[in-house]
Amino acid sequence: MEPELYPITYITDCFDGNARARLSTRIGALFGQSPTIVAADGPDPESFAALTLLDCLVATSSLGEDGHPTITLLNIAPRDGVWPNGVPFCFFHHGKHLVASTFNARVLSLVRRELGVEHVYVTDIRDAVTAAGFGADEIEKIAGTQFRSLWYLPLLAKWVADGRPVPAVETAVPEVLDADPVVTIVDNFGNCKLDRRLEPDFGSTLPVARRNDDGSTTVVEVACYPHLTAVPRNAPGIVPGSSGSGFTELVIRGGSAAAAFGLRPGDTLLEPVEANVA
Repeated sequence: MEPELYPITYITDCFDGNARARLSTRIGALFGQSPTIVAADGPDPESFAALTLLDCLVATSSLGEDGHPTITLLNIAPRDGVWPNGVPFCFFHHGKHLVASTFNARVLSLVRRELGVEHVYVTDIRDAVTAAGFGADEIEKIAGTQFRSLWYLPLLAKWVADGRPVPAVETAVPEVLDADPVVTIVDNFGNCKLDRRLEPDFGSTLPVARRNDDGSTTVVEVACYPHLTAVPRNAPGIVPGSSGSGFTELVIRGGSAAAAFGLRPGDTLLEPVEANVA
C-alpha cells in the first residue's frame, strides 16, 4: 500500500533560492513530494506568519466533503539569546491537520485566539533525534546546526504524521495581550489586512493614521462599508476582508491603500496620535 501523500505548506523566513532548494529537496525525500514554500518576508514576518498560518487552517473548512489531511510547517526563529541555539519547535493538530512550528507566542497568537489552540507539544531537538535512533554524529549535526528548520523541522513533521512517538512536553501557548489593530499583510492589490475583526457600524467612520512623506501623521476619517464593491471607486474604505474570520481590511477600490496611507506590515492602523484631521 502506497503511503499517504499530504499537501505540505512551509511558511518560513529562510526563503532565498538556496534555502528553497534545500528545503524542497529534503522534504521531497522524506514525504515523496515537495512543499509549497511561502516567504515570510517584509518588516514584520511574525505577524505575516501568524495570519498566514490561521488562513491555511481556516482554508481547510467548508469543503463540502471530508477532504484530506494537510501539513503546515512554520519557521520564524530569531536567535534572541533566550534559548540555546534558538527557540524550540513544537507541533499540534487542528482536527486532522498537522502544524509543526517554532514555539513563538506571537506567531501562534491568532490560532490561539481564533481556533482555541491553547496548548502545543514542545520538543527538544536532541531528545527527539536521540529517541528516533540516530547515531551520535548525526544527533550532534542536527541539534547543533544553524539551519534547524531544514535538518530538524521536516523530520518532526514526518514523525508526527507517521504516528511515531516523539518526546514532547505539552505547553501552554502564552497569551499575547491585544494592542491596537496591526497591519499584518499588504496584499498584491495594496489592501492592508489587519490582525483582527473590527465591528464598526457601516456608514460610520474610523480614524486612520496616514504616514506622510515628511514623517508627519495625518488622521483621516475613513468610512466603513459592508464589502469592497460598496466602496466608491478610488476612495478609501474599511471593509470585512477575506482573511481570518472576516478580519478587517483598509482598501482603496481601484488603488493601493498601503501606498496612499504609507502603511507597512507591523504598523498600527488606528493610532491615538495628535495630528491634523483630513
